[in-house]
Amino acid sequence: MLRKYSNSRSLRDNIQLGVLTAFSAGMVNVASVIIFFAFTSNVTGHYAILAEEIAKGHWYQVSVVFAWILLFFLGSFLANFIIINLNRKNAYIAHSLPLLLEMLCLITVGVYGQYYYQETLTETEMLIGFMLFAMGLQNGMTASVSNFVVKTTHLTGLTTDLGILFSMFTRKEFRDNPTLIGRAKLLLSIAVSYLSAGVLSAMLYHRLQFRVFFVVSFVIVVIICYDYSRLRLLQLFKKRRNVGKALEAKIEAIHEDEEVTEQVA
Repeated sequence: MLRKYSNSRSLRDNIQLGVLTAFSAGMVNVASVIIFFAFTSNVTGHYAILAEEIAKGHWYQVSVVFAWILLFFLGSFLANFIIINLNRKNAYIAHSLPLLLEMLCLITVGVYGQYYYQETLTETEMLIGFMLFAMGLQNGMTASVSNFVVKTTHLTGLTTDLGILFSMFTRKEFRDNPTLIGRAKLLLSIAVSYLSAGVLSAMLYHRLQFRVFFVVSFVIVVIICYDYSRLRLLQLFKKRRNVGKALEAKIEAIHEDEEVTEQVA
């Protein structure tokens, strides 16, 4: 999921990345709606609120909403900045670092909300900002790694693409197109994962409250550890294969030496 980059990725890589990151985004968004009555996995609604507050002349609210949008932007900016600057050195670290930063933000929200939150307006605005930054990091990472194929923090564009694809599937020539079929599988997987995570988040919140963000952080750990284990297995396989090749070369050299010795004798 995290090792490969851009056009070198397969459909399976993108589905795995999309499903797991959509799961975390769905949990975060539903939890934020329940707790703060605010969406944090996208900024579409925040642009509408920003326009409304500008029209009303509520400049404090304008500054807050603008700050939220800016934090989402900065999260996406930082994720891609890390990837394009570290990718050549170590692709796995470059792709997993934004997820680690996202996890740190969500753990901060969980700890503060569970043990220190007094339900003041300032605290609410601050925690929403943390979650928007975290979702910007995730959306920037998935889009950058997948060459803009996977976006998992909001479903507006995804639903539009699905509508277009299903209309195309009314024609046999498009139903037989493996690229379009793969695209539909990816989008449906992301949508189902996002919705399932939202349902789970709503159910868990009544028992865990802010600790639901620890569950989301655990999902991110699974993403990072799964890819790391695959990376280690691949390295081990390559190492054993190289050792095998070296052993075969050594045996061949010994046989050649024996043949030369026999010819001399």
